[in-house]
Amino acid sequence: MIVESSVVVPIPPALAFAVSQTTGETRLRWDPFIRRQAFLDEATAPAKGVRTLTRHRSGLRMVSEYVSYQPPTNVGMKMVDGPWFFAVMAGGWRFTALPDGGTRAVWRYSFTCRPHWLAPATERVGRVVLQRDIDRRIAGFARGCVDPAVLAAVSG
Repeated sequence: MIVESSVVVPIPPALAFAVSQTTGETRLRWDPFIRRQAFLDEATAPAKGVRTLTRHRSGLRMVSEYVSYQPPTNVGMKMVDGPWFFAVMAGGWRFTALPDGGTRAVWRYSFTCRPHWLAPATERVGRVVLQRDIDRRIAGFARGCVDPAVLAAVSG
């Protein structure tokens, strides 16, 4: 299953990409999904192969790994440990420059559920829940792209 959401923001792709990769207090200013997020294995910045621990606002936790990291155009992650009902969970961003200097940002989740025999039902529910979630998150991202505190954090 795939769900995605997109938004146009009034900042260039490099800056939009930087906002999408914020962590800590800066991330909490715009991302309604997370309660906490941290790099693992002594990593201090995102890069291919880096793992993160994310705690959802509901308490669920997920360890993800960057499978691609190509500023300012795209980034992708996959779940390596997480909620039992996901057989596969991955996500990614794509950023496209617009003629007016803005950026079109697309955020996509790809997932399958388990157990296999229950997947048709759980994936239909998951699609609705995750679509609502990703729509809220990208709306938060758009707010972050005009938030002076977020922009200051990624600019300097």
